[in-house]
Formats: sequence, structure tokens, C-alpha cells
Amino acid sequence: MPDRSSIPAGRRKRIDRLLATLNEKKLSGIFISQPENRRYLSGFRPSDPQLDESSGFLILGPDLALLGTDPRYEMEAFQQARGFQPFIYRGGLEGSWPELQKRLPPLKRLAFESPALSYHAYRRLRKWFLKGRAPVTLVPTFHLVEGLRAQKDPSELKAIERSLAITERAFQKVLSRLKPGQTEKEISWRIKQLIHLHGGDDPAFEPIVASGPQAALPHAESTDREIKKGEPVLFDLGSKWQGYCSDMSRTVFLGKPSERFKEVYRLVREAQLKAQEGICSGMDTRKVDGLARSIIEKGGYGTYFKHSLGHGVGLATHEIPSLNPLKADLLRPGMVVTIEPGIYLPGWGGVRLENMAIIRKNGARLLSQDMTFYNF
Repeated sequence: MPDRSSIPAGRRKRIDRLLATLNEKKLSGIFISQPENRRYLSGFRPSDPQLDESSGFLILGPDLALLGTDPRYEMEAFQQARGFQPFIYRGGLEGSWPELQKRLPPLKRLAFESPALSYHAYRRLRKWFLKGRAPVTLVPTFHLVEGLRAQKDPSELKAIERSLAITERAFQKVLSRLKPGQTEKEISWRIKQLIHLHGGDDPAFEPIVASGPQAALPHAESTDREIKKGEPVLFDLGSKWQGYCSDMSRTVFLGKPSERFKEVYRLVREAQLKAQEGICSGMDTRKVDGLARSIIEKGGYGTYFKHSLGHGVGLATHEIPSLNPLKADLLRPGMVVTIEPGIYLPGWGGVRLENMAIIRKNGARLLSQDMTFYNF
């Protein structure tokens, strides 16, 4: 039985909330394989090296807090996952499974994370559990832990704000030296260097630097193209600090802004401000998206707003909730979201402006401090 008293209070509270949900669903426990969920619940930080390679798993139940991993991560298991019982599978997971099962209490209905477990891994797990002392029924679940992660506690919010400050400082440094002739790749590489120099763990994602027609691609890849005077340059960047992500987008114009840029930029900024002012707890996410989308549609560019208004941010760059026009979720206090309308015009370029905000009982508090905006 794990020593629950040695699990840090914040994580113990998360585990208790999860166990309450499992109890409501008449589930004996849960098998956690998703890397951010492992970290959120146990503090075990290693990520999965690649899609078909795992750094470990958790099995949680009323009297069970087990972390399974291989010898590469033995020290991290003991140092980081306080209060969890480490199980180091030295003979490979399949060879060590009989030994693992001896440590497990009876588990009649064990939940697993269906989005995170490949079909191949599921079949292996099912085979192993069926060979145990008593057959275990594996029950697929969807976003049980992600639903908990959506509402941030004060320690998480502090980490996100620190991460965002690092991102904004990196952007300002790059912007201060921006000039024609620099390549998108060169600028992107500099952003990554600055994130580390300012204390970030890593970039939260590959920075986007898209100039001229490239900026018409919402998820453009930075290229060897040299940025030029007389065209827009779209930036999308983020950092990680203590595992927590940030995300920001700004669009600038090299030289004197053209009338077309002014028109598109004004619409995007108006849409962003409308959503920032109207977003609040209890609101349907489709309605939030509609606040911004209606502005862009009225301006005649509705078909060129090609993505959702925003998304949650935390241990992953994209988390629950999604502020989109298709799926209804309710915003709750403590959720951290992006507000990022955009217009993308093939052959010309695009404009995206992205801020981060935390949902409060009444309205939202803007987390972004960078005010690199035009007032046309």
C-alpha cells in the first residue's frame, strides 16, 4: 500500500478527485499512459521518447499508487514520484508482468485512456491482465484526467505566467532586431535560443515565423525565405517552464503598413478584443468563438478565419477546452485559454493575434503582458 501522506498535497488532491470520478463510474482503478497525465498526477517528468516507446505508466486505485517504468528512469521514479510505489521492469514489461500482478489488489474493472493507448498496446495489456489471478475487464475512458487538468490550481497558474513572461521577452528581443534579409529559419532559431537564455525549459512547440505569402498558412513551417520590406510577418511562439506551456502570436509589418494590412489587422484585433471582453465562466465555448467570428464575418472575411478561436493551455500546448464553433463545452473558473482570431489570404499573407487569459467567476483576467499591437 502506498504512503499517501508523502504524496504532495496538491497532487493528492488531484488523485482524490480522480478516484471520486472512478467510484462514480464503478471502476476499480485506472491505467495512466498519457505522459502529461502521468506528470500531473505523480510528478514523474520523463516524456515518451517516440510514439511507440513509453517511459512508464501509473496504476491508481483506492489503495494503489504504482508507477511502472524501466531501468532508464529508475532514479527519476524514486526522486520525482513521491508517495508512489515504483515498479522497475528489468526483464522487459512482458517478462516482468507476473511479478507486477502480485503487487496489485483485485481489479475487476480497470479504466484506460483510449486516446493515449494504441490498439497494439491495448491488446497486449488485455492479454496480460486476463492471465492474472482473476480476469480484469479493461474499460475505455475519454479525457478523465484531462478534464481535471483543465482547471488550474495556483501553482499551475504561477508556472504558466512565468512561462508566458519568458516567451514575451524572447519575442521582444527578436522584434528589436528584426530587419529585411533575415530568413524565417534564422529568426525561429533565435527564438529558441532566447527561450533557453531567459530560463525556459524548452520551446513549447516549433516556433512559427511566416512572412509574406507564407503567413497565409495558419501552421506554416519556417523556411529559408528572407523576410522583405512591405509585407506582414506572423509570429507564433511559446515556451515551457517547469513543464507548463505558453502560447502567443503577433503579426507585424515591415515598413509602412499597407491599406490592406490595416483593414485585415483592424478586424482581427477588434475580434480579439470582443472575445476578451465577453468571455466568462459558464459560457458555451461556441458562443465565445462566435463573438470573434461574427466580427470577421461582418467584415467580409469569414471564410478566411480557418481555425477555432482558441484552446486550453497547461502541461500541453493544446488542452481542454476548445473554443470552436462545432463542439459545446462550458467554461469553468481556473481554465487557461488562448484567444487567437486570424485571417489568412492566399497569395498575400495573414494576420493572427493571440493572447492568453484565465477564466474567472466574473469574466476573465488577461495573462498576456506584451502589447505589441497596432492602433489603426
